[in-house]
Amino acid sequence: MPEQLGEYRRIAVFGGVYNNWLALEATLADARRRDVEAVFCLGDMGGFGPHPDRVYPLLRQGGVLALQGNYDESLASGRTDCGCGYTDPRDNHYAAISYRYTFDRTATDNKKWLGTLPRHRRLKLGPHRVLMCHGSPRVINEFLWESATPNGLLRHLMDRAEADVMLCTHTGIKWHRALPDARHAVNVGVIGRPENDGRPNVWYTVLTAGPELTVEFVPVAYDHEALASEMEREGLPAEFAETIRTGWWTTCLENLPARERARGKY
Repeated sequence: MPEQLGEYRRIAVFGGVYNNWLALEATLADARRRDVEAVFCLGDMGGFGPHPDRVYPLLRQGGVLALQGNYDESLASGRTDCGCGYTDPRDNHYAAISYRYTFDRTATDNKKWLGTLPRHRRLKLGPHRVLMCHGSPRVINEFLWESATPNGLLRHLMDRAEADVMLCTHTGIKWHRALPDARHAVNVGVIGRPENDGRPNVWYTVLTAGPELTVEFVPVAYDHEALASEMEREGLPAEFAETIRTGWWTTCLENLPARERARGKY
């Protein structure tokens, strides 16, 4: 059963930290300035970036309420792959490099903590019933792409969850859809890497209650050059550092639907 929390008026939500401790630090500082009542992470603390254990003290000190993503589930259970849901050999090749690096450098206590996280959370945002998940309410690594997810599926998922607002992540690209019945589906974005738009900043989401729900996507600048340099010193693939510097995805491309891929460089 989803963990049931209380009622809020204004919250910050992000997904996909991906070991990017510098972006996490900047995101938490930005959220504090925006007078939010709580900060939530929808999972995937590890992957892609360097120094995974630098993320966990920041999450704890920042009072972040985290969910379990597929990466977290795999790390906690000792699996040999990230459970990301990729099907292309090239995507899986880079995913395997990232996962092995992260698994070997994540402390046992942090893996145990990941295993304690819930998969879903429920809360009230003013009058709105909110369900938080990683991929979707039914599958932890389901990709709900903006271009490939029909309204009927969103209504079905929210009907089953008895939710007015569904918050997810996993794809790495933010989007918001207001349905005709006044419900909302929001992919909150990720802070671990740019969203394939040619800009090095990352994104999180602020949601504010009212008669109408307000959804604000917030860009976060951080020292991406320092992160890219750390990745190079750690021996991570050059393709990863290129994405951090340029804002263009160089991996995980074959999983993109045609419309999302057309926005990118590669």
